Amino acid sequence: MTATPHLVALDVDGTTINHAGDMSPAVHAAVRAAVDAGHHVTIATGRAILATLPILAKLGISTGYAVCSNGAVTLRLDPQAPEGYEVIEAVTFDPRPALELLRGEWPDAVVAVEELGVGFKVSAPFPEGELEGQITVVPWEELLSEPVTRVTFRSPGGTSEDFTELTERIGLHGVNYAVGFTAWLDINPEGVSKGSALEIVRRRLGIEPVHTVAVGDQRNDLEMLHWAARGVAMGNAPDEVKAVADETTLDVDDDGLVPVLQSLL
Repeated sequence: MTATPHLVALDVDGTTINHAGDMSPAVHAAVRAAVDAGHHVTIATGRAILATLPILAKLGISTGYAVCSNGAVTLRLDPQAPEGYEVIEAVTFDPRPALELLRGEWPDAVVAVEELGVGFKVSAPFPEGELEGQITVVPWEELLSEPVTRVTFRSPGGTSEDFTELTERIGLHGVNYAVGFTAWLDINPEGVSKGSALEIVRRRLGIEPVHTVAVGDQRNDLEMLHWAARGVAMGNAPDEVKAVADETTLDVDDDGLVPVLQSLL
């Protein structure tokens, strides 16, 4: 390749795939072109491991790194490993303080705590298709019983604005959290984000900070966009995400990721 290899961090939902869960042929081709050109394309997502692996497989990315669970889990991809990866970092926290604050704060809320590489323990069933892996309904106390990489607080009947107001009202402290596209609140260990995990990846790869690019569309991408030398917000991103980005591209439905990746070739 003629260009300097970059670390290119890509969010998944709302960036690499649209809100219907589809990846366009143009996006697939652009990602493959970036990989084939020698760039270190790294998926950085709020998804758990089991929901990230199909995206990596679809893109044909079997080596390098991937960031899952909003930065709490970092994988080294290895096609020779039994599962195709090894976990090189998993940062956990005590979920009890946050969950005790949230308990009873939203009528139809359901809670999930991640079981690494397995699935989730949940307070009640989530809407169909929202969680991957083995889903086990457990008593509330079991959700609080041990350190976890992530807690998800979800309301099928609420909105993202509802949850933004909720977090402001109850005052979550000692954790890192992000409200999603819908009434979906992810809670991670304090100081942990996609950006913090990608910094570890950058150092492992030996990439200079100036050669970092990140593309995302939601509040859990804020730290990542700030971390990158070139942070790109999707056109469908909220204004607060666009505000921290260096530039804004087209909407995910208009294949906004494509011109960003083409600019690196």
